[in-house]
Amino acid sequence: MTELSCAHAAPYTIELHQHRFAAWAASRAASSVKNCRFSVKQGRAILEACGFADLSGPEHLPPLERIDDQHRHWRTLAIKAADEQGLSFTHGLAAKLINVYLKSRLVCGGHHAHERVRNLHPPIDDVLLQTLTALDVGGHAKQWRSARPWSKLGSEQYERVIGFVRESLKGEPLWKIEEHWRGNQ
Repeated sequence: MTELSCAHAAPYTIELHQHRFAAWAASRAASSVKNCRFSVKQGRAILEACGFADLSGPEHLPPLERIDDQHRHWRTLAIKAADEQGLSFTHGLAAKLINVYLKSRLVCGGHHAHERVRNLHPPIDDVLLQTLTALDVGGHAKQWRSARPWSKLGSEQYERVIGFVRESLKGEPLWKIEEHWRGNQ
């Protein structure tokens, strides 16, 4: 059977369809960094190494008090899987891949109000950080500015940015910070 064959060992389900779309979207978004280009196939393999192929719904996400630890674990797995493919990922780049995947699969997949989905980290990039800085969202202009470029963020720097997102939103779902993302214009 060739890669272009339509025959599948398993039935083509909506879950597989959602996974493939989310992996495509995440790979395209995260591979926009000039010094770390990679294919959708590589991105999907990295996401699958993190266990995302089996993430069929929000009930498989950790509760709020464990999401940051789980996210750190996912980033570590993504960095390791990328390294095995000869790619050099930072925590910022791994987070972008993971966060766009989860946004596509769960936030925009009709689960945005679910308690566990409300706490998923939003994708962080320079377009968002520029606007957050310009508008001084949450009174954190200096911190937003220092988070650029997002693709070079280490683990602690990335987690501080997510902390500022939470603080700025005052209990609102984290995806709402993307009101300030101008990449759709």
